[in-house]
Amino acid sequence: MVRVANAPCSWGVIEGIEGETAGYAKVIDEMAETGYIGTELGDWGFMPTDPDRLRSELDARGLALIGSWVSVWLHDKSKHRSSADDAVRTAKQLARVGGREAVVVLGNDPYGDPLRTKIAGRVRPQDGLSDEQFQVLAEGANYVARRVWDEAGIRTVVHQHIGTWIETEAEARRLFDMTDPSVLGLCLDTGHWTFGAGGDPVAAVREFRDRVWHVHFKDADPAIMAASRAEELSGPESVGRGVFCELGRGEVDFPGMLRALEDVDYRGWIVVEQDVLPGMGNPRESARRNREYLRSIGV
Repeated sequence: MVRVANAPCSWGVIEGIEGETAGYAKVIDEMAETGYIGTELGDWGFMPTDPDRLRSELDARGLALIGSWVSVWLHDKSKHRSSADDAVRTAKQLARVGGREAVVVLGNDPYGDPLRTKIAGRVRPQDGLSDEQFQVLAEGANYVARRVWDEAGIRTVVHQHIGTWIETEAEARRLFDMTDPSVLGLCLDTGHWTFGAGGDPVAAVREFRDRVWHVHFKDADPAIMAASRAEELSGPESVGRGVFCELGRGEVDFPGMLRALEDVDYRGWIVVEQDVLPGMGNPRESARRNREYLRSIGV
């Protein structure tokens, strides 16, 4: 039976996003109050970095620590070591507080490249890396994941994400063809897969069944996706318009996702994510409605 968590990004705690956000205590208070039993870590330093204090804070609210995003620069060989160092630091915290089931979620340079930031949601094959550049990226992913496993004893997943070098279905497929399935899996984010990859996340569950180790439930508004493409919005502009809407209000087939996850015997977490940026809405109420929606479809 899958378990349902949320993440600090649903309260606007997103690396590189400007604006005032709530502190960690309010975020995890509201997360627990709205019916979630797990959380991701958020940006390093958002929650307490002392493992005993963090464990105490989460235990007091009945929350498990299940994973954390780590920004990396896999396409730049000179940054592989520093990327791995950051991932290992986070992984050790996850292992101490969350245990061996927690995962490191690698996000490759979100909005770090001006071109890919500008064309998020409408990437063409010619907009990708060369074969040589992609080989560097795959080697970086393997290197980071192996160090995380060897030094912290937990697994790593790659998050396909708009505005990065791993956005389309073809790029994700290429990456997993070139990386070690024993240490590197997929964080399947339904919203990013729908908007960025232009694909069906239900089909992705079945295609990548052995590599789907972590799942983000995020919806994608078809009207805003269409406007983003017509107006040529950047990734952050699309997010600011609310392209990732409340669950059940967009294009993602969540009942189909649940059936597919059951069919492949998925045993991990479902992490609700809705990027409610500062000033966009009420994160607590969105979190509550998202949890109510999932209960309405049986989870």
